[in-house]
Amino acid sequence: MSETSFFRRNWKLILNMVTFLALAILVYAIRDQLAQTIADLHRVNLWVLFLVIPLEALGYHAQTRMYQSLYKSVGKGIGYANLMKVSLELNFVNHVFPSGGVSGISYFGLRMKQFGASAAKSTLVQTMKLVLLFLSFEIFIMFGMFLLAINGQASNFVIFIGTSLAMLVLVGTALFVYIIGTKARINAFFTWLTRLLNRIIQLVRRKHPETINVDSAREAFEEFHENYLELRSKLHELKAPFWWAVLVNLTEVLVIYVVYIAFGEWVNLGAIILAYAIANVAGLVSVLPGGVGVYEGLMTAVLSAAGIPAAVSLPVTVMYRVINTAIQIPPGYYLYHKAIQGNPQVMHE
Repeated sequence: MSETSFFRRNWKLILNMVTFLALAILVYAIRDQLAQTIADLHRVNLWVLFLVIPLEALGYHAQTRMYQSLYKSVGKGIGYANLMKVSLELNFVNHVFPSGGVSGISYFGLRMKQFGASAAKSTLVQTMKLVLLFLSFEIFIMFGMFLLAINGQASNFVIFIGTSLAMLVLVGTALFVYIIGTKARINAFFTWLTRLLNRIIQLVRRKHPETINVDSAREAFEEFHENYLELRSKLHELKAPFWWAVLVNLTEVLVIYVVYIAFGEWVNLGAIILAYAIANVAGLVSVLPGGVGVYEGLMTAVLSAAGIPAAVSLPVTVMYRVINTAIQIPPGYYLYHKAIQGNPQVMHE
């Protein structure tokens, strides 16, 4: 019996085992934080804390509308309910399968094929979503540094952090736009990337030198480029998704601030904005589910540099992370499990 036929016949069982293992790792990784959160419950105003739920719901609404706007810009209309479900599934995938968002992009492309969207269109939409989220956060970084400056908390170190992050986002975006600007550059870069990934995969699958077919990938890159050119010709249509991206970021920042208020701490909003930005960027490269450990450590360090003691920021950050996970993971897992059970083609592609 070949390796391929074994995986084809048992893919559901294998996927469920991997999923449960990832969930178990996540729970194990945050076990200390769960205990600390429970111990800190006596300090929390639960009525204020309940505001997290509508804010999270508003954030998902904004994210869904952003997807709708982006798909519309590339000539594909997709219903709100379907995109909301996939958004929740995507959050689960990105949370328990840490890969800098690569797992999420792959899953999103396969999932959206069921609604008639090509893989290239979906990859472009997902990529543009990330670009808009990062670009829109430039506004928050500038505003955050302004708030810190007003209160005299914008030290040279904090200014350096904020400026470096803003420049990183701008330079990274400019480089990405340059690469996908011409067919020759996008083919050269992504063909090189595909071959690199194949070499890495071959370390595990020695008999498969080309797990990702380079010719097929090249065709997808060319379609991606054509969709990008179509989107670039409609730059005015990116206004709506940009403002939805602003709302997505705003709701997340407000969720953290609400948790601080629930603890009875009225801290500088600018410090929260800067810490949130740094932690999210660093969390992309974490090898642990949800960036656990890296996220909390960086947020606490940046908040301390901005004048908020670790004794205050750490329990609040832990509470925020646990609540965020508790609200988002269960519905995401349910919808993800339902999707792969009802649509085998999601995994067979």
